[in-house]
Amino acid sequence: MRVMAQMAMVMNLDKCIGCHTCSVTCKQAWTNRTGTEYVWFNNVETRPGQGYPRTYEDQEKWEGGWTLNKRGRLQLKAGGRLKNLLTIFASPKQPSIDEYYEPWTYDYENLTNAPLQEHTPVARPKSLLSGEDMQVRWSANWDDNLGGGPSVTQADPVLQKVSDKVRLEFEQTFMFYLPRICEHCLNPSCAASCPSGAIYKRAEDGIVLVDQDRCRGWRKCVTGCPYKKVYFNHRTGKAEKCTFCFPRIEVGLPTVCSETCVGRLRYIGLVLYDADRVLEAASEPDEHKLLAAQRSVLLDPHDPEVQREAERAGIPRDWVDAAQRSPIWRLISEFEVALPLHPEYRTMPMVWYIPPLSPVVDVVAETGEDAEDSRNLFAAIDTLRIPVEYLAELFTAGDTAPVTAVLKRLAAMRSYMRDISMGRDGDPSIPAGVGMDEHSMQAMYRLLAIAKYDERYVIPSAHAEQAHGLEELATECALDYEGGPGMGGSGPFGEGSGGAYLNDPIAVENFHMLKQRQTTDTVADPATRKARVNLLNWDGKGAPEGMFPPRPDGPHLAQPDTDGGVVQPLPAGGSESGPAGSGTDARDGDAPRPGGGAP
Repeated sequence: MRVMAQMAMVMNLDKCIGCHTCSVTCKQAWTNRTGTEYVWFNNVETRPGQGYPRTYEDQEKWEGGWTLNKRGRLQLKAGGRLKNLLTIFASPKQPSIDEYYEPWTYDYENLTNAPLQEHTPVARPKSLLSGEDMQVRWSANWDDNLGGGPSVTQADPVLQKVSDKVRLEFEQTFMFYLPRICEHCLNPSCAASCPSGAIYKRAEDGIVLVDQDRCRGWRKCVTGCPYKKVYFNHRTGKAEKCTFCFPRIEVGLPTVCSETCVGRLRYIGLVLYDADRVLEAASEPDEHKLLAAQRSVLLDPHDPEVQREAERAGIPRDWVDAAQRSPIWRLISEFEVALPLHPEYRTMPMVWYIPPLSPVVDVVAETGEDAEDSRNLFAAIDTLRIPVEYLAELFTAGDTAPVTAVLKRLAAMRSYMRDISMGRDGDPSIPAGVGMDEHSMQAMYRLLAIAKYDERYVIPSAHAEQAHGLEELATECALDYEGGPGMGGSGPFGEGSGGAYLNDPIAVENFHMLKQRQTTDTVADPATRKARVNLLNWDGKGAPEGMFPPRPDGPHLAQPDTDGGVVQPLPAGGSESGPAGSGTDARDGDAPRPGGGAP
């Protein structure tokens, strides 16, 4: 047994209202930059629909994920090492910009500057890639705009796998929303596809990241990821992906998408797993048994043997305690209501979903029967307007039994808690009918319905003694653009982190200084705009570019050097601030004051 820790997420689809707040806040935090106009680390898809990028689930076309070869061993669906080597300079198995969408803005300047005229001026859509006029034909969630119409659903790869009977009845179904981020898999095919080894899985918490210094832009990772959550930045020539907001996770804060979620449908926690059993579980020949195989990899944090092995593996005790309180372990293994997305890709995804149940009540109510009676609810699940077969193709490789079991548990919880809410005693036969007891059903209700912030997010902080190593790691995998990590300049945690200051002592408080998130470039070319400076992130070391206006040609200011007392001339256009702690306060017309006293 080799115990390792993994940060994981569960989303309750019964609560998602499709507001896209998670997508917008993630966009502002991570991909509001030149080269990432089309990139959405978090997106919310409408089901049925083609998804983003279009038809990404059709692995016969895109060749993502893993498959079993003739000897029963795991192999990348895109081919082995020889094939990847032969096609290293041309990787055609990846979506084009048409499969994503061509990002655009609107010519608002035409509205504001147009002269008085008879006809109202219009703001034409302008491509953010070419700057030319364009016709808007697709976007990150065009399925929602088209309302699940036949023109969209006919190309849904999941719907094509469902029986003809269900497909004929599908026009009477409803839409539900499916938020997606990188799955941060236990067996990531993107990392195995990368020829340069730039994509790696952090040993501390299992977050999958891209080392920008090692990335050479081969784009094999885009092909290898079956969820198409690795993107190519055409500006930097590097791959980028969801980082699970690791700077926030390291200080015990949830991801941006979770923090801003309106429906409070996301849960984040730590789970322990046996790394020695991952390969065996991913190699399970029967796709219907992949769910059970993946659950078997997760370890019970309450088991004394697991605790001892975790200690031997160097996992801190407070992390084990966090795993014991984790909502992820309870939803996946204790209550067994969370399911992985497309386990048949054999990547062992660690973002799980609770399938939607809501319409079952409406189905029963339309018949005139008691919509909250457990017997009626159980009978209605098989005739649910959203076909169970469709949910099974998403979450259990087509096996309807686990999906039906989850829906029955959710229906039983609703019926059981209705009696308690009405002041009646709960019926113990209801939880017993789905293999639960009254205590566990009430605990599941609290977690799914009324859980507080610290119950939904159980995230252990990084230890202070790990701060320097984590920061060095962050500068390797941080986003790569002008002035950012990997291109020189400041690091992601403040002016004093990364670059020339990498060897300086690092304070744990610097983890709170999310400079890259707070000073993100606009979608326009950063060179055309002045850089924004956030003084909250300035630690006094040097003068960030843009803090002071450039000086006109004239007498050069003098500044004391770091040795103190010796005055050195400053080049024209230099900074007006001296070294941190020097006491220098040079102004126009003032003499330098090495001691910091009055002139």
